Amino acid sequence: MKKILFVTSEAHPLIKTGGLADVCGSLPKALAELSQDIRLIIPNYQSLKTTENVRFLSSIRVDNRNINLLETRMPDSHVIVWLVDYPAYYNYPGNPYVDEEGEPWPNNAERFGLFCRIVTEVAMNRINQDWAPDIVHCNDWQSGLVPALLSLEENRPATVFTIHNMAYQGLFPSASAATLNLPGQLWHPAGLEFHSMLSFIKGGLVYADFITTVSPTYALEIQTPEFGYGLEGLLEYRKEFLGGIINGIDLYQWNSEKDPNILQCYNAKSLNKKLLNKAELQAKYGLPVDEDIPLFGLIGRLVEQKGIDLLLDCLSEMVTMNLQFVLLGSGDKVYEKALQAFADLHPDKIAIKIGYDESLAHLIEAGADVFIMPSRFEPCGLNQMYSQRYGTIPIVRKTGGLADTVIDTLPETLRNQTATGIVFNEATPSALLEAIKRTLILYSMPDSWKKIQVNAMSKDFSWQRSAEQYLALYERL
Repeated sequence: MKKILFVTSEAHPLIKTGGLADVCGSLPKALAELSQDIRLIIPNYQSLKTTENVRFLSSIRVDNRNINLLETRMPDSHVIVWLVDYPAYYNYPGNPYVDEEGEPWPNNAERFGLFCRIVTEVAMNRINQDWAPDIVHCNDWQSGLVPALLSLEENRPATVFTIHNMAYQGLFPSASAATLNLPGQLWHPAGLEFHSMLSFIKGGLVYADFITTVSPTYALEIQTPEFGYGLEGLLEYRKEFLGGIINGIDLYQWNSEKDPNILQCYNAKSLNKKLLNKAELQAKYGLPVDEDIPLFGLIGRLVEQKGIDLLLDCLSEMVTMNLQFVLLGSGDKVYEKALQAFADLHPDKIAIKIGYDESLAHLIEAGADVFIMPSRFEPCGLNQMYSQRYGTIPIVRKTGGLADTVIDTLPETLRNQTATGIVFNEATPSALLEAIKRTLILYSMPDSWKKIQVNAMSKDFSWQRSAEQYLALYERL
């Protein structure tokens, strides 16, 4: 049994702004189910949803500040959660990182710098709890200083640093290094300094014993200028200590056989029942109810990363084809308006809903025939895995986790029963359009289509599989 300190700035269902929370909510549970002794540590934000009893654990003095540590549990789990309680830094309303205007909290360097300090004290067993972790597993820039600070300690635990998205790096003015009272031996270009700024993420990339990302392909991509954001050289230098482990998905929440959010539950043996969800989805979106017309769906943030511009460039041709398209999402106002304009012009073909609605998201996964994910980059991606579980065929661009989780339909993959979707290479409208045309041809061949659905629904995207790979990594360290 390993003792694991799992460090994160968000974890579902305690607090969530994105995919980081899904991973950090599910992976610790999966590790606990593999009989590991795991503690999750997170700042005690004002908007943290704690349902279990919260008790005082201990008090600690760092940088002339008194900080309390509280203890609770993850809802519906045995995972112990330690909360870093310092109201002056964490008792803010709403989002952990930004204010109501979407601007980063001005003292984010201090807030997450202090968090990393406290984690280091906990990791070194200096909080009178007689619990010393074997592994400290940090996630994204908010915990990046932990491996750096631990590198200065004797008899320290091993450190793992997981990159969920290289685009977010935690960059602050160089003066922050002094404000945070960082040890001088960490402040140099081969340490935490990045073009005369303080880089939190470099703490993880330079000093962690091992770096993981959320898919094997993304681990390779971040070593290139296109995806490395100026740190590709460092990542290539450390490539022996860098690997990708694909995220799992919550198989309880995303299960076509037991989903309370859909009209009719079904499995690979009763795929004809999926059509009842399709009819419900068409009706909900005000489209003509027709089981024979292929229905395409998209759920996601309407931003350039997700390839929404590629899709917009295809829509004028898509409306001439025999298909329907539904969308759920929000983001860039330019994209929102352009999509709405297309929907207004072609109400029998295109329907969109701006915003987010969890139960509608489940109905789209169950009711659509095809799910479109034309991302420019995608560290892991979850919807392509949800889609496969629901027998909804994903069209994806060959990048990051999409490349690792969807197998293109070709004569050979159809024969050996591995085909689970449609994959295209270039981030161009013409490549996406070609993939849509290929999909329509396959849809017109019911036997082949059903084979792809059955292949997709039989894939194992469980967290247990991912947790076993993390555990093997911990053992090696």
